[in-house]
Amino acid sequence: MRGDARYASGMKYPVLLLTLALLAGLRSGKAQPPPEYMAYHQQMIQAEELFAQHHYTAALAGFEHVLNAYDYVFLRDCQVTTQLALYVGDQAKAYYWLRRGILNGWRLSDIKKHRFLKPLRVGLAWDSVQRDYATLRSRYEHTLQQPLRAEVLAMARKDQQLALRNLLQLSKRAKERFLTRRFVPHTEQQIARVAHLIRTYGYPGEKLIGNRTSMQRILSHHNSISSAYAQRDTLYPQLQPELWQAVRRGELAPADYAVIEDWYVVSKSDGQQAAYGYLNALTTQELPRANARRHGIGLRSVELRNKLIEVQTETGMDLVLDGVFWVKGKLPIVPHR
Repeated sequence: MRGDARYASGMKYPVLLLTLALLAGLRSGKAQPPPEYMAYHQQMIQAEELFAQHHYTAALAGFEHVLNAYDYVFLRDCQVTTQLALYVGDQAKAYYWLRRGILNGWRLSDIKKHRFLKPLRVGLAWDSVQRDYATLRSRYEHTLQQPLRAEVLAMARKDQQLALRNLLQLSKRAKERFLTRRFVPHTEQQIARVAHLIRTYGYPGEKLIGNRTSMQRILSHHNSISSAYAQRDTLYPQLQPELWQAVRRGELAPADYAVIEDWYVVSKSDGQQAAYGYLNALTTQELPRANARRHGIGLRSVELRNKLIEVQTETGMDLVLDGVFWVKGKLPIVPHR
């Protein structure tokens, strides 16, 4: 594996200063009780900035210090740290973070299909991972709120069935009738229940139920009914502060919140505005505001995300850069809409 030696010349002191600043921030973040996940995400962004500058060893140190400072960490961050350790040639660390990833929900089937991790899938250390997997997985599943998980998955299935039925309506008039008579009453009942669940248990996402997509889908479907509905809707605006607090508690990933909110802004404006750049391409005029929004929720800037796409291509790593499923590459910036 390639290291970062070829980038070291002429960069030693700037990198050292960046690393020291990162570690100072990490110490202040770790001292906060209870954990404040805005600090977690901002510190991860600092590590990603080192990553984007090809300072892989310093980036690995940054990722590790953040992950070691919190009891609960996001699976994506374990996955990236595993790959980064492998990339710089530290297999012992790679196996350590692989196991931490399993304890945070990383499935063995996905690990076996991961191209970049192929060098880890040999030898005694890999045999040990496979032997221990069932125990590690059981420990992970015991951290989840299983009844809450079952309820949310059932809600998402019902929601998806009605969304598909809406797509099968043959005419615009038929779609409008289906939305008014069937989907709107359904989704309003769903969102009322969602609000109760969040206030009772917290946001049912990766941390609480081991699933990022189901609740995000329910909220996104609600926000994407129509421009007219979004303009008169009161349920989602009332829920927004609850979602923001869930981000701060580490229950809702910033990127997942951004997709939910993007649907609301784009739909309410009838496609004329963009919030985070996942649904509508951002214009050059919208970019500063979008980056301010991103910073405010602990989400990397559009420019940093696009640089990480380049690093991902160069290294072969999968950096699990978040967004809706059709956003695979860089987020585009356009002169006007």
